[in-house]
Amino acid sequence: MREFIVEADGGSRGNPGPAGYGSVVIDAATGETLAERAEYIGVATNNVAEYRGLVAGLRAARELDPSATVRVRMDSKLVVEQMSGRWKIKHPDMKPLAAEAARVLPAAQVTYEWIPRERNKHADRLANEAMDAGKRGEQWEASASRAGLGARVRETPAVPEPAAPPGDAAAGAAKAREALTRSRPTPAASSDPATASAPTPSSDPATASDPAPSATEDASAVPVAPVADAAGGRAAGSGGEEDATKTRADRRAVRAVAAQAAVTVAGPAPDAGRAAEGGPGVTPSVGWGAAPDLGAPATFVLLRHGETPLTPQKRFSGSGGTDPSLSDVGREQAERVAAAFARRGTIQHILASPLARTRETAGAVAARLGLEVTVEDGLIETDFGAWEGLTFGEVRERHPEDLNAWLADPEAEPTGGGESFAATATRIAATRDRLVARYAGRTVLLVTHVTPIKTFVRLALGAPPESLFRMELSAASVSAVAYYADGNASVRLLNDTSHLRP
Repeated sequence: MREFIVEADGGSRGNPGPAGYGSVVIDAATGETLAERAEYIGVATNNVAEYRGLVAGLRAARELDPSATVRVRMDSKLVVEQMSGRWKIKHPDMKPLAAEAARVLPAAQVTYEWIPRERNKHADRLANEAMDAGKRGEQWEASASRAGLGARVRETPAVPEPAAPPGDAAAGAAKAREALTRSRPTPAASSDPATASAPTPSSDPATASDPAPSATEDASAVPVAPVADAAGGRAAGSGGEEDATKTRADRRAVRAVAAQAAVTVAGPAPDAGRAAEGGPGVTPSVGWGAAPDLGAPATFVLLRHGETPLTPQKRFSGSGGTDPSLSDVGREQAERVAAAFARRGTIQHILASPLARTRETAGAVAARLGLEVTVEDGLIETDFGAWEGLTFGEVRERHPEDLNAWLADPEAEPTGGGESFAATATRIAATRDRLVARYAGRTVLLVTHVTPIKTFVRLALGAPPESLFRMELSAASVSAVAYYADGNASVRLLNDTSHLRP
């Protein structure tokens, strides 16, 4: 039985805007291009154009041999997951196209595979040729096409790029193994990079960034003050030095709290006895001597919600306040980050804090990706008690003793019985463990707030509570942490806002 590879793509210059698709049918045994299809389809969205390209490619394969098996390869995660039956199809424009694609050939003859965009150049160029022709008021002609020239690389890449978000630890591990293989003689068996586990957070300097100080609400009052949405942490007064009256016993107690909350980063194997829940937890292995294959990590893409009216005013906005919705700026930020995730195509599940600003941000992303939003109570922001709605300067003026205690001790609660950072850390650790076990090997978008995101990062690094005040997190910023089966965690991204730039 013959086997074909169908590579398809579609594009829209405006989304929606002038759109076109391209498809190519390849002989799987020889790599020979057997058919090309492309068409300008007028104004449409990217996803509609991608589905049209899929239908055209499958029809071309059927014309060549209706009994052949077909491997469809596309860089659209949405189309691949929906046609594979793993994601629901909700958009009314895509439902009939997906049904049409499913009718072209028997389902048993067709399989679907996601590939990076750089490995889908032939179909991409066909789609662009079709859109260029449409701009001239013409239709694409095969005789004039140059899309196949230099578009394909037949060899399998030495280090395949994983289907993962930017900076994912699996990509870093693959690149590190390749570099070590090229640049070193083979060392002792225990250091052989071919049998190494994914790197620990410090092993990939290419993705590391210097921690930026938090924005200052009142520079004359304190050098580093909380940023908007509760600033995600205590301010570091006097250059971060501890109060001279703090005893060694006090410091040991603070370190014990941090250790209790951060003792393990869960692996995919279920472990009801996590340290954050009172059990033994898992001791992470460190270095290159662990098992050779840890499997795909559970990757948490951490998205801070867009701006609310309180954000630019740098007011405390936690779970005990007015629960503001996004501002116009925040809604625009949510749309921009949604478009960025749609282009990358790596998100498989979306979870959100129950507050309005996170649910609204998550909804914008979900609409683009065709996914559902699951509300996760454990992702809620810290409760800032009587400080909700106030600026840092106003809190210092009204509650100076409570504020000083809060800045000095992670166990201290805001005025009026809010949530301490120690309590937040315990809650986030428990939430992390549940989600890592539930989404082993998956890429999950967690739409949440400053304090939870900083706490995820802090616990992944095994850093002390004061590290919260050394991180900057902008509205609608993206961070990422990968969790491996051996208990290691890898911080792969922090405070990325490139998607917000024009």
